[in-house]
Amino acid sequence: MEYDIIVIGGGHAGIEASLASAKMGKKTLLLTMLAEQIGAASCNPAIGGLGKGHLTKELDALGGHMALATDAAGIQFRVLNESKGHAVRGTRAQIDMDRYKIFMRNLILSAENLYVSQEIADKITTKNETVEGVITHLGNRYSAKKVIITTGTFLRGLIHVGEFKQQAGRTGEFASYSLSDCLREIGLKMGRLKTGTCPRIDAKSIDFSKMQIQGGDEHPLPMSFRTDKESFNPFQLPCFITYTNEATHEMIRGNFHRAPLFTGQIEGVGPRYCPSIEDKINRFADKGRHHIFVEPQTKEASEYYLNGLSTSLPPDVQLNFLHTIHGLEEAKIVRYGYAIEYDYAEPTEIKHTLETKKIKGLYCAGQINGTTGYEEAAAQGLMAGINAVLSIDEKEPFVLRRDEAYIGVMIDDLVTKGTKEPYRMFTSRAEYRLLLREDNADIRLMEYGYKFGLIDERTYSKVYRKKEQMREGLEFLEKNVLTPSKENIAFLASLEEEGINDKTTYQKIAARKSFTVEKLEKLLPSLLNFDTEAKEQILILAKYKNYIQKQEEQIASMRKMLEVKIPADIDFTKVSGLGNEAAEKLKRFNPPTLFAASEISGITPSAIDALHVYIVMMQKGKR
Repeated sequence: MEYDIIVIGGGHAGIEASLASAKMGKKTLLLTMLAEQIGAASCNPAIGGLGKGHLTKELDALGGHMALATDAAGIQFRVLNESKGHAVRGTRAQIDMDRYKIFMRNLILSAENLYVSQEIADKITTKNETVEGVITHLGNRYSAKKVIITTGTFLRGLIHVGEFKQQAGRTGEFASYSLSDCLREIGLKMGRLKTGTCPRIDAKSIDFSKMQIQGGDEHPLPMSFRTDKESFNPFQLPCFITYTNEATHEMIRGNFHRAPLFTGQIEGVGPRYCPSIEDKINRFADKGRHHIFVEPQTKEASEYYLNGLSTSLPPDVQLNFLHTIHGLEEAKIVRYGYAIEYDYAEPTEIKHTLETKKIKGLYCAGQINGTTGYEEAAAQGLMAGINAVLSIDEKEPFVLRRDEAYIGVMIDDLVTKGTKEPYRMFTSRAEYRLLLREDNADIRLMEYGYKFGLIDERTYSKVYRKKEQMREGLEFLEKNVLTPSKENIAFLASLEEEGINDKTTYQKIAARKSFTVEKLEKLLPSLLNFDTEAKEQILILAKYKNYIQKQEEQIASMRKMLEVKIPADIDFTKVSGLGNEAAEKLKRFNPPTLFAASEISGITPSAIDALHVYIVMMQKGKR
């Protein structure tokens, strides 16, 4: 059986990869262990958050489906960091895990050009270091021009609950050992990572009266740019907050000797930013309590997820320490928390397109690349799907720069730096985060989605109109001025704004912290006919003009620097600031320009800076 593209794994990465491939016209096969688990949220019942919300909205702007599924299955929507600047805000939504999965499965099964088979991929077949296809556990052979691996935690997955160990990719589901062995045989360098999940509690056994209530936003905004804001009125459920205490910590400390994390039973490296509760108590011994977010898993709210209590302690210890926590004194565990170890492929062995360097036509996306999180996986899946199609069509690859998208930051981090722990996206990872806001992801990226056929004409035309309105509004603000006349000072006073002493551009008036969209409409009555989102963007850009201009200048300078040619007679070992490994790689690959050097795995931005300074000094010395 022949296909253009085969995607292995029906998780968040596999969904986006297969849908993109099929929508771009390629005959696509999705191989999954269990068809009913397509789109399963293995860990927390939420999409988005700080950094992750940026990825979700960028994915949406490119034509992905995670945000649409979130809006369809969401049960609470909140904008995090709303009191802070636009660059660090993040939209987060609690989801009904069952409805989310059903939405995604139906989307996959009804998509044209997309075929699904419930089988386990055992082997990748290759010839002359080029992918040929896949052999499954049933002995079926499928040939393909491209293969995308999105296996999540299933490669040699090993679950830990206390002393108990089970070979599984997720509770109750088989681990994949043959495929992991195959990837080693074809030359991929593999490593071992660890992640974990929290206990799930029967709602009937929780005393919510002892907890703080945490509701959603009063006027919730959808995750997707394609969801109509005016008609968006989701069913909102509250979450709750409680805390661990000294009794909890004492119980856990007294059972460190039974914790797989400390006994040597677990070998893989876990996520530093999201440690298990036993790791928190060990590392932060001086901290008297830790947050626990009690989150509903479905609209019916019959089961709750204890966010912040990831653990692999034995079942009896889990139950005992839960009973020390306010509101959980009578808690009944439906599903115990566990840790899971799994294999991943070293991401420095993939290109920016997510194609492996050793096997042509073989792509990796998601946790196999060392990341963690639904959003990171989905974004990689979409990029792998798009690039696999473009490669078949012999078109230029699609690589987002660090100044274009958080997706570009994430992939560049993985490919050039690698990772020794599960990688998670944070706003702090993006150097140009003021330009890469959640609110402008559609403006930045939807043109690409439209170009690839993943965004329809009607949706793109709305964004195009918004861009035009923004250009017109900003141009007016820049070119027009207010004089300190009595009429203008009275006008500003009517807006509850301070007067002016000199000629002042409308842009500087709009840049005031106190200025709102409502005031902007009075300042520029022509804006009344503009789309609401265009007006919001005009105000944001007016307020951050100087900062944005500075970042744009930095980007222009960086691009100019990357065009610098590397002298043929350079001795990389003499470059101050370059480590031995970087110098050896540069000598081996002998890149012609700084841009080519930046594409080499393991060559970091700081190494490029050091190399640039050295080249400039070389050129000055030769004059």
